[in-house]
Amino acid sequence: MTNLEKNTAFIKRTAQELGFFYCGIAKAEKLDEDAKRLENWLRNSMQGGMQYMENHFELRIDPGKLVPGARSVITVLQNYFPKETQSPDSHRIAKYAYGKDYHEVIRKKLKEFLGILRDEIGDIQGRGFVDSAPVLERSWAVKSGAGWIGKNGNLINKGSGSFYFIATLIVDLPLVYDDPIAKDYCGSCRKCMDACPTGAILDAKVINGSQCISYYTIELKEALIPDQLKGKFENWMFGCDTCQDVCPWNRFSKPTTEPAFQPIPGILNLTTAEWENMQEETFRELCKHSPLKRAKFSGIQRNLIFLRNQ
Repeated sequence: MTNLEKNTAFIKRTAQELGFFYCGIAKAEKLDEDAKRLENWLRNSMQGGMQYMENHFELRIDPGKLVPGARSVITVLQNYFPKETQSPDSHRIAKYAYGKDYHEVIRKKLKEFLGILRDEIGDIQGRGFVDSAPVLERSWAVKSGAGWIGKNGNLINKGSGSFYFIATLIVDLPLVYDDPIAKDYCGSCRKCMDACPTGAILDAKVINGSQCISYYTIELKEALIPDQLKGKFENWMFGCDTCQDVCPWNRFSKPTTEPAFQPIPGILNLTTAEWENMQEETFRELCKHSPLKRAKFSGIQRNLIFLRNQ
């Protein structure tokens, strides 16, 4: 076994020991095709008010700009699919927000991951990313063989569906690279497109982010949600899982074993009345380690008012 093979095997074994259910590796190179798609998406203003998507374009498409001398991009997947479901007497929250904030949890794991690799292999330069820097995680996941991009824009893994977080570790270490999956297994299925409440899923796997319920309930900074969307939110208070819930590939989803992503009882079981009567101090304490804090108390209250007035 060569050093490349030994290092690659060690990396994949370590990822599994850290709780990631998939680890794939791609050669670090410029994402020229993805750059074209991103430029077109931005040109058509599908980012809405998410202006951060327009920033650091070169960093998004070139891993060498993030890690000088980058040779490999390691992709890991972390399952978050919950065993429990919300109380029917509550506004709906996207499943990824049932537990602790994935940024905090996975960032810590990536730091540990890189530390272990340095101890075993040597002086590796690298950086870990989890949805908090200009990295096209899904593109690298596809290149690493993790799955394919579904019509709903999510990465779909043939054996596990799409309820997982994607994290990326860029390193200046040459490794054995995985092959992308050659086939798109969505076929002629249109379930996600037909089920999207706001029609945000367009043809050719293009998502109009400015029409997505997740955008309106999390990213939108305006004080009011447009009136023309009344009656279309299907009781979603934070995020939306509709396109994933109807995806046939998610019949393979299994409950996560990661303790940090077990549902926080105080969040999972709150009734609509309890959310509406909550004080800001209570919200801050309850959600201090939850993704819900991204919307802030004012955003959650705006969403609740919108749902109440539909």
